[in-house]
Amino acid sequence: MTLNGWIQILVFCGIIILLVKPLGGYMHRVFSGDRTLLSPILGPLERGLYRISGTNEREEQHWTTYAAALLLFNLAGFLVLYFLQRLQGSLPYNPAGMTAVEPGLAFNTAASFMTNTNWQNYGGESTMSYLVQMAGLTVQNFVSAATGIAIAIALIRGFARASGKSIGNFWVDMTRATFYLLLPLCIVLTLAYVWLGVPQTLGAYINATTLEGAQQTLAIGPVASQLAIKMLGTNGGGFFNANSAHPFENPDAISNLIQMVSIFAIGAALTNVFGRMVGNQRQGWAILSAMGVMFIAGVVVCYWAEAAGNPLVHALGINGGNMEGKETRFGIAMSALFAVITTAASCGAVNAMHGSFTALGGMIPIINMQLGEVIVGGVGAGLYGILMYIVVAVFVAGLMVGRTPEYLGKKVEAKEIKMAMLAILCLPLAMLIFTAVAVVLPTGVASMGNAGPHGFSEVLYAYTSAAANNGSAFGGLGGNTPWFNITIGIGMLMGRFLVIIPALALAGSLVAKKTVPASAGTFPTDGPLFVGLLVGVILIVGGLTFFPALAVGPIIEHLAMIHGQTF
Repeated sequence: MTLNGWIQILVFCGIIILLVKPLGGYMHRVFSGDRTLLSPILGPLERGLYRISGTNEREEQHWTTYAAALLLFNLAGFLVLYFLQRLQGSLPYNPAGMTAVEPGLAFNTAASFMTNTNWQNYGGESTMSYLVQMAGLTVQNFVSAATGIAIAIALIRGFARASGKSIGNFWVDMTRATFYLLLPLCIVLTLAYVWLGVPQTLGAYINATTLEGAQQTLAIGPVASQLAIKMLGTNGGGFFNANSAHPFENPDAISNLIQMVSIFAIGAALTNVFGRMVGNQRQGWAILSAMGVMFIAGVVVCYWAEAAGNPLVHALGINGGNMEGKETRFGIAMSALFAVITTAASCGAVNAMHGSFTALGGMIPIINMQLGEVIVGGVGAGLYGILMYIVVAVFVAGLMVGRTPEYLGKKVEAKEIKMAMLAILCLPLAMLIFTAVAVVLPTGVASMGNAGPHGFSEVLYAYTSAAANNGSAFGGLGGNTPWFNITIGIGMLMGRFLVIIPALALAGSLVAKKTVPASAGTFPTDGPLFVGLLVGVILIVGGLTFFPALAVGPIIEHLAMIHGQTF
């Protein structure tokens, strides 16, 4: 580890902290329906869209109606994206002549982008036409991110309102998230990326002659616009197979920093939105503090492991950290930081190959996802994910002091605990059961690129990434098979909607409750004690659930490495 590396990490953390309050304040005004700087331009467009679609922006929905609208919208998006892929050979804007995507892969990809996962069992530049990239994948990048933000805002209303029946209007929340937040920021980011050298064109691929005289086809396309939303919306799906390790997607250190900040910006700012909407910004800072403690711990372990490197390599007289699978223009510090950021948020973009990390360095991204990606998390998903853990934490606190648990004046009773636990337990259900089946089936084992615990980690990472709606891959696993395309697709759907439905049900239950005034016996939830309790609950639940699987994979691999064995 180097001083320069730590300075870069601290610069990133400082930028995120500085963005939280102003971006959170802007988002609060947007979702409260207040006037913003963009209202004179976007207001008429927003109202015109409501008139065309027959939406009344003042008419709010019960949680069941909100959930039904969300599910129908996502189903429509899934079908459109699926058929775009199946018909792409007959559609325009296909200069490379891409053929139709086969059914299993089309299902996997449609489920992936619709759920904000962006897992890719294909090479983007060799599989998807410009039209599918733009009208299919990029559109889903926007609306899946807006859906996550809408759910978070709806759940916040459940905590903030009292004795109500409605939690907002899905169509209005999604429209405002797209119009006032995602689109304007993406326009700015796209221009910045083009300035830094990222391609943005509808022209055909370029044939070039290398210095050795060989012919090479350079894939280009509308990269910058997809790159902007893939990072800001924590989507992660790369235009190129190498993702943000590709120089056309991530040319230099400046673009790398912009991408890392983009991944965390909205998720971190939503904690401030929460504090503003419940009338106490300290509550938001407490949530962000809990996220920050776990994030810093992950960065320290991952950076240390990668900087320490492999002792077997050191024995050969090669000193230094583990640079395998990393780009020299980023180095160990920024590769480790990027890996922790992208798996703490449900982004999935990578600037280094996680399968080439050391055993402990690669374990941190897995843990980040297994905890439900509540460490900032995906846009919206991180906040509503950690609010589930908060419900469990205040329940535990209530048991400790022998009184009915409450949070922000709302009594937490049996229904709320059931909904929170359903949302929390659906993730290990998808992650562990599919992994267990895959590593004993011949078709699953045949796709593993490595033997032993590393091969097990490849499969565990794949299903963990799918259910956590992350989308990053460990590498080495040949996932483009009927088994993995279907089961990973199902895992993505489970990880998205088996969390969303309990979250909205929780919002509907809470919004109907009266607010109880604080008393001398009320457990404060905006201080260090609660932050510690929340972190402890998250780690204990995650540790008890996933430690056996981690022991079989990265932990055994690390112990074997110490004793001179690699896989």
